[in-house]
Amino acid sequence: MSSSAARIRSLLADGETVNMPGVYDALTARLADQAGFPVMFISGYSVSAARLAAPDFGYITQTEMTQAATAVCSAVDAAVIVDADTGYGNALSARRTAEEFARAGAAGVFLEDQEWPKKCGHFAGKRVVDRDDWLAKLRALVDLREEGVDLYVVARTDARAAVSLDEAIERAKSARDLGVDAIFVEAPRTLDELERVGREVEDTVRVANMIEGGRTPLLTPAELSELGYDLIVTPLSALMAATHAVREAFARLRDEGTLAQHRGRLVDFTEFEGVVGTAEHRELERRYSPD
Repeated sequence: MSSSAARIRSLLADGETVNMPGVYDALTARLADQAGFPVMFISGYSVSAARLAAPDFGYITQTEMTQAATAVCSAVDAAVIVDADTGYGNALSARRTAEEFARAGAAGVFLEDQEWPKKCGHFAGKRVVDRDDWLAKLRALVDLREEGVDLYVVARTDARAAVSLDEAIERAKSARDLGVDAIFVEAPRTLDELERVGREVEDTVRVANMIEGGRTPLLTPAELSELGYDLIVTPLSALMAATHAVREAFARLRDEGTLAQHRGRLVDFTEFEGVVGTAEHRELERRYSPD
């Protein structure tokens, strides 16, 4: 049986542009799965916001991300890539993190080169580790394939903001040559920068990160594909949409005491039962009822 990582490679080899929505719990993963996404991404930013109501400043731990991965991977059949941040330590720590995510059911990981504590890629004040330190962590993940742990490894560099675009491109090329599955130069600031990365980092899958309100111009998957990007991550759309909807619902509930006049803003109770699979659980209940 092929691995989930192999499924991602196959999709991309077939010429498909893969757009991964960001999810942060079992419910958002189920909704993404029902929408028809074959691959999804557990965003560390979103997990930090949903679990702690805190920004992506390195508060979330490896344990909490593993718990999120377990919940998400148990809820869907889609391939799930997990944000591994910096690997939570040295190369050995990164290796253990990848192994934990794989046991949770993950198909792949993003591993970045920021210093710890890291920050969201679109925040100011980022710093990166020495190139060789990052490459050692990536090598530890790639070497896991020899032991039967097949993960789709995405090498993310934040050197564009911390050093220069030239350094980010050189790091991306080094990661490519190491044997990672994809490279991700975080937060290009202009269309020209996106084009340059796509042009100069050849012979690999290139990742684009589309954040509404972020530093990188928002483009469609078709437009990004023209620039050489085939793996697109939209990590915060669900988080921002949910925040907007819940805040609005709570404001109306506070002011009116009920949402009876705003049912169109809510999923119907019966429809929600379909999302969480109530019928299947009732069947299990009947099967094992002592009566």
